[in-house]
Amino acid sequence: MTVPKEMPEKWARAQAPPSWSRKKPSWGTEEERRARANDREYNEKFQYASNCIKTSKYNILTFLPVNLFEQFQEVANTYFLFLLILQLIPQISSLSWFTTIVPLVLVLTITAVKDATDDYFRHKSDNQVNNRQSQVLINGILQQEQWMNVCVGDIIKLENNQFVAADLLLLSSSEPHGLCYIETAELDGETNMKVRQAIPVTSELGDISKLAKFDGEVICEPPNNKLDKFSGTLYWKENKFPLSNQNMLLRGCVLRNTEWCFGLVIFAGPDTKLMQNSGRTKFKRTSIDRLMNTLVLWIFGFLVCMGVILAIGNAIWEHEVGTRFQVYLPWDEAVDSAFFSGFLSFWSYIIILNTVVPISLYVSVEVIRLGHSYFINWDKKMFCMKKRTPAEARTTTLNEELGQVEYIFSDKTGTLTQNIMVFNKCSINGHSYGDVFDVLGHKAELGERPEPVDFSFNPLADKKFLFWDPSLLEAVKIGDPHTHEFFRLLSLCHTVMSEEKNEGELYYKAQSPDEGALVTAARNFGFVFRSRTPKTITVHEMGTAITYQLLAILDFNNIRKRMSVIVRNPEGKIRLYCKGADTILLDRLHHSTQELLNTTMDHLNEYAGEGLRTLVLAYKDLDEEYYEEWAERRLQASLAQDCREDRLASIYEEVENNMMLLGATAIEDKLQQGVPETIALLTLANIKIWVLTGDKQETAVNIGYSCKMLTDDMTEVFIVTGHTVLEVREELRKAREKMMDSSRSVGNGFTYQEKLSSSKLTSVLEAVAGEYALVINGHSLAHALEADMELEFLETACACKAVICCRVTPLQKAQVVELVKKYKKAVTLAIGDGANDVSMIKTAHIGVGISGQEGIQAVLASDYSFSQFKFLQRLLLVHGRWSYLRMCKFLCYFFYKNFAFTMVHFWFGFFCGFSAQTVYDQYFITLYNIVYTSLPVLAMGVFDQDVPEQRSMEYPKLYEPGQLNLLFNKREFFICIAQGIYTSVLMFFIPYGVFADATRDDGTQLADYQSFAVTVATSLVIVVSMQIGLDTGYWTAINHFFIWGSLAVYFAILFAMHSNGLFDMFPNQFRFVGNAQNTLAQPTVWLTIVLTTVVCIMPVVAFRFLRLNLKPDLSDTVRYTQLVRKKQKAQHRCMRRVGRTGSRRSGYAFSHQEGFGELIMSGKNMRLSSLALSSFTTRSSSSWIESLRRKKSDSASSPSGGADKPLKG
Repeated sequence: MTVPKEMPEKWARAQAPPSWSRKKPSWGTEEERRARANDREYNEKFQYASNCIKTSKYNILTFLPVNLFEQFQEVANTYFLFLLILQLIPQISSLSWFTTIVPLVLVLTITAVKDATDDYFRHKSDNQVNNRQSQVLINGILQQEQWMNVCVGDIIKLENNQFVAADLLLLSSSEPHGLCYIETAELDGETNMKVRQAIPVTSELGDISKLAKFDGEVICEPPNNKLDKFSGTLYWKENKFPLSNQNMLLRGCVLRNTEWCFGLVIFAGPDTKLMQNSGRTKFKRTSIDRLMNTLVLWIFGFLVCMGVILAIGNAIWEHEVGTRFQVYLPWDEAVDSAFFSGFLSFWSYIIILNTVVPISLYVSVEVIRLGHSYFINWDKKMFCMKKRTPAEARTTTLNEELGQVEYIFSDKTGTLTQNIMVFNKCSINGHSYGDVFDVLGHKAELGERPEPVDFSFNPLADKKFLFWDPSLLEAVKIGDPHTHEFFRLLSLCHTVMSEEKNEGELYYKAQSPDEGALVTAARNFGFVFRSRTPKTITVHEMGTAITYQLLAILDFNNIRKRMSVIVRNPEGKIRLYCKGADTILLDRLHHSTQELLNTTMDHLNEYAGEGLRTLVLAYKDLDEEYYEEWAERRLQASLAQDCREDRLASIYEEVENNMMLLGATAIEDKLQQGVPETIALLTLANIKIWVLTGDKQETAVNIGYSCKMLTDDMTEVFIVTGHTVLEVREELRKAREKMMDSSRSVGNGFTYQEKLSSSKLTSVLEAVAGEYALVINGHSLAHALEADMELEFLETACACKAVICCRVTPLQKAQVVELVKKYKKAVTLAIGDGANDVSMIKTAHIGVGISGQEGIQAVLASDYSFSQFKFLQRLLLVHGRWSYLRMCKFLCYFFYKNFAFTMVHFWFGFFCGFSAQTVYDQYFITLYNIVYTSLPVLAMGVFDQDVPEQRSMEYPKLYEPGQLNLLFNKREFFICIAQGIYTSVLMFFIPYGVFADATRDDGTQLADYQSFAVTVATSLVIVVSMQIGLDTGYWTAINHFFIWGSLAVYFAILFAMHSNGLFDMFPNQFRFVGNAQNTLAQPTVWLTIVLTTVVCIMPVVAFRFLRLNLKPDLSDTVRYTQLVRKKQKAQHRCMRRVGRTGSRRSGYAFSHQEGFGELIMSGKNMRLSSLALSSFTTRSSSSWIESLRRKKSDSASSPSGGADKPLKG
């Protein structure tokens, strides 16, 4: 069986939000859907959407206007268009229009080509999907129709391995009882098969003639995006029948293991649940993006100020001096006063000085981010060989934010753990099974255990299943009734599908790994789930086949947290079997089981303490009369059009009470490889990790200890379990008081104030002595997240090194993330693997999806994805840190080089009568940012690194500058601007001073405008090339080629533009023949260039040399230690060549200082070199980050004080 090789629709959805053209029902918003089978005329009255989808945005006619309109929504593009319009006005333009139109058209063209390419693939995907063939029943005959022509109310025939064309009500199938099997990978990422069933009244409509006469009408809910819910009613032959999600086949599913089936189209095209779920994803921006937008506005303000100054200068000059030269320099016809001349001069200078923010900045940023994304995708060290899954950057806009993460919110199951469940222990009727004891009665460890239990008596046993306690098998073999009932429950109470490819080879397909583990355990202990139909379940009990009548399934959901089945055994006895979370089920037990409950609770606490996942099992006998009456009420509730789910929940609640306790199960979910090391490393990088899990408290706490989030060395672990608002507030208050008590006396008798203002509370709490952890339950968290208590919870939690939230819902996960985002102004990252993590992943600044055992819904919602939690350390500490470093160095250099370039015009204005005359040749102005300086800075932005990747992992403290936003902030921006202005001053005044009295070799005057322009331009290109050479920390062949190649290209173009050849072709454009050759042939010019370069670069070299020696930062220290190690290795190799004499017996003992034995025993040595480094670095380099962190804490102060503060930096 193979799936047709067609492009899945989800890829089309991933490229763009849908923009379907569809007709709305005439009455406005659709409140209910009515669809009558085989009656197109009736259904057309409602003007439902057709089955044609359109995810493309353009066609040949609309592409150019719509795309340009979209691109000019960007402020930067509109700004440069405005400048272009100004340049077309001859009275104010001192530059040719091509200096702006060339880069603008280049940017617009690149973006348009990208958009056109994307839309072409959308068109291709749309056509492929819309033109798929489907068999539609029209006028009693099956006809081939394209998907786009399928309408609501049509009856469609599907065959094995075909995609479902629309959302269908299953009418009948080739399988008994109207069953069919589907794969929903494209909807929810789950590859296991699911079963759907036609309602009994239509399951017999397998014949085309019967289907052609079918005229049933469905009234159901309007289109929505809830994949797991459907509520409707079928009206046929004066009867009505309830419809649920179990009767629906959704578009995007694939029919499996079913020869054929028929379905009635309920929702088509954009109304299908698949398309309803392809809404627009929230756009995420980085803190650097937001800061850059602010800085660009500041620069624009600065540009206006410079324009005003020069305009005023022009007006004064024209009034005082210019009037005397009217004969030689007359005003233009439109100019009638000095004031108006100044007004025009203002706009001229806005045009000339606009290069302080060139359009190439935005293009370069996107290119760099794209390069960083490819580095993540290509990283072989983040490739999982077992699953053949690479890391994937699903967005290109957040890479540098990966270097600034302060809080990580992680799911537990499948993220920290493997989500591969193993049946480990159980408690049956007060007896615990699973532990093995030696002859002395001591519990045996795994390595000391004997051989596992032998299941050879059972030919249907799963050979991969291992269990170590033989007493459980003995209890089964001797016929213990409680043990038999325990495994009978496990074999009946589930939704697993069984597939038997060969005789005796059973394959279970479960919706969750837990369910599969429990059914497999029952299988091995002699209760083998063999097959099911919609109304029966067949189990082989100790070799005997027994078929139970399945009366009802009370399915699991996140609110109920339990599942029940009601079955009738061959003797006619009706029994309800239930399994669920202990917090839910223990309140629903009969009072007579209290003694057994106490024993079972002890076992549950013991299992949870070992990090095992627990479930409680119970049963209840029902008499025939009560069941009939209850089933009738359940039927009425299922037929209700409004509040159906609430009514059913109430009916279920009634029957799931006064149950008899059977026991409990304990399933092991092992930690993923490398999780403890990853958490330890991220903690050393000052990243706080919060675990948000649905598991019970004891299980989560034990996993916390296993992965080194919680340690025995912690001062205290606070556990909040209050059930009321007052209890939770009191527990949080006590936790804060204990932390404050430990920090009242710090150092040499220094004491904190008894009463602290709210603005200082968080900064003081976060500076407490000792390490604390907070564990809070879901019901307590619900109170803690209320508006009047959320700040207290946040202050307490943020003061702790680790936070674990247990029994939380998906909504609570998102609320916790939102709380930290709202008040802490810190970068947050959420990581998870299941559908219940999607809201958390979308809420955080950065969402990471684990491609694990729970499908790929988390991956589809994420910004980055990979297969194992341990790859997170590399994503943040290597790729994230490098991306942040590179982007910051790129922006600093970019603003520097453009201010150095542009400000020369400002100084020149004071010497040219403020006439808006440019210093440089207009071709140089056009090519400066596009050709001469673009590639070197791109190479630095893509390839630069301060330390190698091994050192980034070895010294996690290197990550902290990104968290503190040290490398690019307002202060760094002003330093870059100041350096650029300083360079521009020297760039103009040194050549100006030299040229004032300089002569050529032949004695003629050197000072002419073109020679001056060539000298300044050459000096500028050389200086900025030298500067990027100083800024580059990691040289590659590409860096060398781009830097020195750009210099060579500059000289080549310079000489070409002043050559005879271009003059002959364009005499009006290239008038100054031989100017460059004549100017650069003068020794005075080269001495001027060298002097300018030295004076511009030497202060930078001197400052960096002094900083490196007097106040090195951590990366400087790491690089220094690297050099020392290399020298020591070289010396060691030389010494080995020379050889040595004397005793070697005690060399080790005498040469070592105090060892790390205690450190190793304490379990803190996850990255020894990181800890060793902190003692190695100088006091200044170790204290600077701490002082900055304190400043940051003081400025951010408490969440209440920092809620409305601007972004740090």
